[in-house]
Amino acid sequence: MAPPLEGLLETCLYVDDMERARSFYGRLLGLEPLIAEERISVFRLPDGTVLILFLRGATAEPVAVPGAGVIPPHDGSGPLHFALAIADGSQDAWRRHLQELGTAVESEVEWPRGRGHSLYFRDPDGHCGELAPRRMWERS
Repeated sequence: MAPPLEGLLETCLYVDDMERARSFYGRLLGLEPLIAEERISVFRLPDGTVLILFLRGATAEPVAVPGAGVIPPHDGSGPLHFALAIADGSQDAWRRHLQELGTAVESEVEWPRGRGHSLYFRDPDGHCGELAPRRMWERS
């Protein structure tokens, strides 16, 4: 039996232009980054998880953390998917917010059994973002 988990801590996206991505996510989330460097930007979300943006290719080699250890290499390419939890019934407000940012809603899905409504969009690097209520994954 596995030891208990407390949840997901980080979601990472790999971006081609850090300044562009940091600006986009700062405006999308209405948040200032905790860390804003050339190779990494970190946004703390309201539930305590973090969204990490890595400059594509900048983490392909191990990163030594002085006095702490080494972070193994990682990287990604292609359009990734991620979902952000939103409040039930806030889709209209999010649709307007995306429009104000000049970001199109690419698709919408009304999930069966009343599990909610998702909005899909693309970030400047082509990643597929989803805005959906947490109940989408509730068991019935």
